[in-house]
Amino acid sequence: MSFRLYDSAQRAVVEFQPLQPGKASIYCCGATVQSAPHLGHVRKEVNFDVLRRWLEATGYEVTLVNNVTDIDDKILVKSAEAGRPWWAHAYLFENAFHEAFRALGVRPPTYEPRATGHIPEMIALMQELIDAGHAYAAADGSGDVYFDVMSWPAYGELSGMKVADMEPAEDADPRGKRDPRDFALWKGAKPGEPESASWDTPWGRGRPGWHLECSAMAGKYLGDAFDIHGGGIDLRFPHHENEIAQSKAAGRPFSTYWMHNAWVTMAGEKMSKSLGNTADVPTAVATYGGRAVRLYLAGPHYRSAIELSDASLTEAAAQLARIDGFLDRVAALRLPPVPGELPAEFVAAMNDDLGTPAALATVFNTVKQGNIALDAGDEVAANQANASVLAMLDIFGLNPHAPEWAETGSSDDLTGVVDGLVAALLTQRTQARERKDWAAADAIRDQLADLGLKVTDTADGPRWSIEK
Repeated sequence: MSFRLYDSAQRAVVEFQPLQPGKASIYCCGATVQSAPHLGHVRKEVNFDVLRRWLEATGYEVTLVNNVTDIDDKILVKSAEAGRPWWAHAYLFENAFHEAFRALGVRPPTYEPRATGHIPEMIALMQELIDAGHAYAAADGSGDVYFDVMSWPAYGELSGMKVADMEPAEDADPRGKRDPRDFALWKGAKPGEPESASWDTPWGRGRPGWHLECSAMAGKYLGDAFDIHGGGIDLRFPHHENEIAQSKAAGRPFSTYWMHNAWVTMAGEKMSKSLGNTADVPTAVATYGGRAVRLYLAGPHYRSAIELSDASLTEAAAQLARIDGFLDRVAALRLPPVPGELPAEFVAAMNDDLGTPAALATVFNTVKQGNIALDAGDEVAANQANASVLAMLDIFGLNPHAPEWAETGSSDDLTGVVDGLVAALLTQRTQARERKDWAAADAIRDQLADLGLKVTDTADGPRWSIEK
């Protein structure tokens, strides 16, 4: 069974047929770095990280582009409120997003372009649109450039909306527009804005519109046509609708498929900073652990809304503990490694539009069978189940032995003698666990904890770190 995905444009689950055999190109709308990320922001990163891992596991060479919007109205406003340069403000929160991604085990994209680094490509795209009669510079000399919505009959093809039924956004600036529904490709500089926040163009000094940025950067790194465009469901209109219009109007085929993940909600409402119902990523990670938070985000189907609550995160942590408990039991036996095979049920679920709930159910069923084998003394079956579980966890990005989750011991604050003593105690603890003397093993662990040392059991043996 080949990979099938729900294409938002066709409104159906369809077979994935890449433009180039054996290769998959993906563009995701990334962060607007105005403030710190919340769990609603990072769900997209986790979902598309799982997509990338699955495509790679099934033999595709994946190119993933995830942009950074580092200039827009909100960044200018918030940086002024904070009393720092807009570029410093953007960089501060770009780093905050990167920290959140790392804390959740999200692998870096192939390319991560910033909007401010691609002004020439944006100017070129605007010129193409003006030459084709689909865009115009405002006649008032403001420096604004707009896309002429009425010039593009297919406008609304992604969202299914009709132009006649559309109304301009409440916060839309009407200056210089021929039609209130036209959207900005370029925003002319305004009095009082930092000089560094604008660039020269043939139509006046200003800065890019949000929609223009993504079309220009997608073309730069993936070409005029690519496979999958992704993002949150809230971006479908107007952002993605506008991307399609301006790209196709310039003669660029753009994306073959559109994938949108659903919201993380609180009390039934989309999580957003404007509503104040946000969940801070560092706090969630500190409370429940990065792998548990990732499981909470990756476990449900990407097109299903997730309700945020302490209970749901606690449940994710408990699910992870059940998985890790089995892995620890097998690790204690020190069995030789065997190849990990993905169960047919897991493959079928993931090939069916990333069916992570059914795939996760296969993980738990394999854990159950592995524990039954351990209880029966069947080490061969338990070892094979362990390998399969780890292979499935690799797809979810939850393998505790993967580099993104690796913990290393440190002896920076200890002499070599003390380091050796700790190693000796850990050896005694391992021997106690092997003979199932859990009381003795726990006593050694507690003694080390009283000295400020944390012990973590891994497949390669116990590791320790200093709790500061």
